[in-house]
Amino acid sequence: MPDRRHNHPPISYRDSGVDIDAGNALVKAIKPLAKATRRAGADAELGGFGALFDLKAAGYTDPILVAANDGVGTKLKLAIETGRHNTIGIDLVAMCVNDLLAQGAEPLFFLDYLAAGKLDVEVARAVVAGIADGCRQAGCALIGGETAEMPGMYAGHDYDLAGFAVGAVERGEILPRGDMAVGDVLIGLPSSGVHSNGYSLVRRLVAEEGLGWGDPAPFAPQVPLGVALLEPTRIYVRPVLRALRETRAVKGVAHITGGGLTENLPRVLPEGIAAHVDLAAWTAPAVFGWLRQAGRLDDAEMLRTFNCGVGMVAVVGREGCDEVVRVLQTSGEVPHRIGELEAGRGVKSEAKGKGEAEAVRYSGLLEFGTPTSSPSPQGGGEPGRRALDGRG
Repeated sequence: MPDRRHNHPPISYRDSGVDIDAGNALVKAIKPLAKATRRAGADAELGGFGALFDLKAAGYTDPILVAANDGVGTKLKLAIETGRHNTIGIDLVAMCVNDLLAQGAEPLFFLDYLAAGKLDVEVARAVVAGIADGCRQAGCALIGGETAEMPGMYAGHDYDLAGFAVGAVERGEILPRGDMAVGDVLIGLPSSGVHSNGYSLVRRLVAEEGLGWGDPAPFAPQVPLGVALLEPTRIYVRPVLRALRETRAVKGVAHITGGGLTENLPRVLPEGIAAHVDLAAWTAPAVFGWLRQAGRLDDAEMLRTFNCGVGMVAVVGREGCDEVVRVLQTSGEVPHRIGELEAGRGVKSEAKGKGEAEAVRYSGLLEFGTPTSSPSPQGGGEPGRRALDGRG
């Protein structure tokens, strides 16, 4: 029987949907972006099989390495559907490096993974430009990554992102510390909005409300909805590291991501100690008021789904609280004293990995900014709303 393969032209890798030349063009395009993130210990050059980092050159004597990896969830769908790809990389870096802070670690370097069905060099370059921007904000080097073109795995213009960050902390400075005590103060740092958690619900509510990404945002009418919801996650590295190093009063740090205050605060607390949070201590950005209204959500659901205006919480000894606040303020932060530690009451939390931790106790009511106002450190109650006490 004749071999019909000899009657057809060769089938190349490009014919199957993978363009090696496009991948090489992307590497060439992003090399200057990576080089701009250079820092002590890394030269941030791309192209090798692996990337090197010199801990000694970075100034460490007895370091412990800390690693974190994450993605950006379905916020990525907003970037794809709106065609705005230049800030989603900031989110990717933020979700990783902010986690490193919870261990007291300084982010040192970052690597990314970008996968698509068909590589669009311009889109990928915009994404990596955002990653490089995030790395500069965090003071870490973008030292490598991987771009995968996988036809059949992703439809249309879809792509996926993941990030991996490594940091270091001197052996005696790892957080959380073991000396947390009743009366220690909780200092909250404002979020820039929804950050990168809860977007499956956000997208559902946008659809339920019959809104398009180009429509005026109900909570910020001067801005298209898609643009407003793509506001990138804040990176807290520089102010928090400064507070850690200059005051020595910070005992613990919680990154308020998926699960909100309800799930993340218990993760840093010792057995028998609970967090008491005064919801009247700050005003959440208007986007959260809109989400609450659109979803008909109570405060408990809001606090377990979204950051509700607080993206990072530091646990600080009462005697060092004023100094920590001062350092944060001089770093450009607007810290809020949102509560304190108290003796646990035996009400347990279901927080990730901390099933025996004490649940957060809330008092007061969530207050939301109006669509025309900026978030304010002051807040108050809203008549007719149920105060939270116990499980949040």
